[in-house]
Amino acid sequence: MEASVVVVIILMNAFAFGSSQSNNQNGNTVIRLSCGSNPAMSSSSFFSNLNSTIDQLRSQLSNNGVYFARAQNSRNQDSVYGLAQCRNYLSVSQCVACFDVAVSAVQTCPAVNGANVFLDNCFLRYENFDEFYSNPQTIMDVGVAPTAICGNQSSSEPSTFNTTVQELLSGVMAATPRTSDFYVASTRQDSSSNATVYAIAQCVLNTSQDVCQNCINTAYNNLYTCIPLTQGRTIDLGCYMRYSETPFFRDNQTTNIIPFLNEGSSSKPGMIAGISAGVTAFFLILALSLWYKLRKKPEINEDASPLQGLKNYKYTDLQSATHNFSKEYRIGKGGYGEVFKAVLDNENAVAVKKLYVEYGKAKMEFDNEINLISNVRHRNLMQLLGWSSNGSELLLVLEYMPQGSLDQFLWGEKRGTLNWRHRFDIIFGIAKGLVHLHEEFHVKIVHRDIKSSNVLLDNDFQPKIADFGLARFQPGDESHVSTRFAGTLGYTAPEYATFGRLSEKVDTYSFGIVVLEIISGQKCTDVNSDEQGDTYLLEHAWTLYEEGLHMNLIDETLDSKEHKEDIMKIIEIALLCTQSPVSSRPTMSEVVLMLSVGPSFRPKPMTKPTLIETERRIK
Repeated sequence: MEASVVVVIILMNAFAFGSSQSNNQNGNTVIRLSCGSNPAMSSSSFFSNLNSTIDQLRSQLSNNGVYFARAQNSRNQDSVYGLAQCRNYLSVSQCVACFDVAVSAVQTCPAVNGANVFLDNCFLRYENFDEFYSNPQTIMDVGVAPTAICGNQSSSEPSTFNTTVQELLSGVMAATPRTSDFYVASTRQDSSSNATVYAIAQCVLNTSQDVCQNCINTAYNNLYTCIPLTQGRTIDLGCYMRYSETPFFRDNQTTNIIPFLNEGSSSKPGMIAGISAGVTAFFLILALSLWYKLRKKPEINEDASPLQGLKNYKYTDLQSATHNFSKEYRIGKGGYGEVFKAVLDNENAVAVKKLYVEYGKAKMEFDNEINLISNVRHRNLMQLLGWSSNGSELLLVLEYMPQGSLDQFLWGEKRGTLNWRHRFDIIFGIAKGLVHLHEEFHVKIVHRDIKSSNVLLDNDFQPKIADFGLARFQPGDESHVSTRFAGTLGYTAPEYATFGRLSEKVDTYSFGIVVLEIISGQKCTDVNSDEQGDTYLLEHAWTLYEEGLHMNLIDETLDSKEHKEDIMKIIEIALLCTQSPVSSRPTMSEVVLMLSVGPSFRPKPMTKPTLIETERRIK
């Protein structure tokens, strides 16, 4: 049974932990609370069962050495199944104190079918179904996507700190599923700053080793995005992982992980998956083989390139053309690298995407872009021209787009530049590019991260979809694939963000959101205040559609009088693309047809899109 949830995340600017846990109240702050949305059949029997379940959980945790508790009550209607878990570095009193805070937090939820709450020191979950409770093989991350929560202060020695944290977390990740209690606490000293980094990982105790390993792998991948920030944690319904320069357990509470690192290392594919930041062993070996060839032969000629049709540029040529990758030539920056403008042979401008292999996900991004777009040719898709490497640095050479990204024209420094003809051409071009990926290329490719900042414009304001680092193949005979979430919240379809169900209709949903941004000039995460309260762009657009006030959505910088019918039609197409269930969304080829028929288009009846509560950071 899959439960709908409303998620509230509370983030702190810093983790204020003391040097010991003797009075550990700072770890008892709620960092995520999720309340179910389906009402209980009988509130009286529900609360009676819930209270009994909570009393039993508290009683179990009050015993010395007990960090994990389960309880259930099924009297009358509305069964309640509950789990609670404390971190193993806590005393009994500290564990119970954290549990009591968790109980207070879930009391804010109404009489609904379930809830879960995370604190640094403990975790509480209850539901009216028992799959997660009784079956240790159940994948635990149901209903809420795994979440990484990072600090806001960078290390003073990022290069050595990155290595220290990577080695620490890799060891913790490998050891945790092999311990008897699925819990590890470990430390490692940063050689440059002499600072000690603390880390723990913990799986729910009633799961299996394989499920724990998969959950910890995902947690590691998410937590890696926090580096080089000095602290971070990642939340999943099946596990928890955290690191910090500030101690949050005592030095004598660490786990000796050495025996677990040597145990069965040759037969643990999960370890390979985790360390490679989610890449399968096959693609990891393929990528490493490529990097080895590039490193050994940095000036190999084009004809000898293992990537047919792509030029192997000399690293020194790209370094010179970007003035040693200076800030003056930088035109973009992302999580795993930077993009620079380079002029080659004094005439040809290209974009050079510089990735750092030391970041686990940069390996995946490089491998993905090489394999997915090396043979893609379409006027609305960014073309990969070649590659280069130098040690740990990997370079992709791409078309240079002089106008930059679409978001700069919608709410950035170039706002007000785009007229309606420009905007329609951009919408139409994005749609045609997605048709090529989904239906015209020899394999189906799902981009997974369609957003305004990943749409670049040429001199004629024609769009090109860029950044294929998260793209995935989808077998043609499958309606969807199941995978962990990777993308940008606000643009992501609910079935993917919540349950990991990936299909080409995820791109269709993201396209609909981008279209609403193009028409309104608003970010999808901007808040609008109306009679419904504070709403995000999609809900705001739907409310205006229901009231027949489409035109109130239009960007105030756009002269729309002559194109009213066209714009209203395209707003309706955008809303159609965001419909749930997935089957009610059109294919992108159907979208292109709708865009081509003019104002005569009339959409089929629509229902209100499924909305996801966007995570808010409270500073």
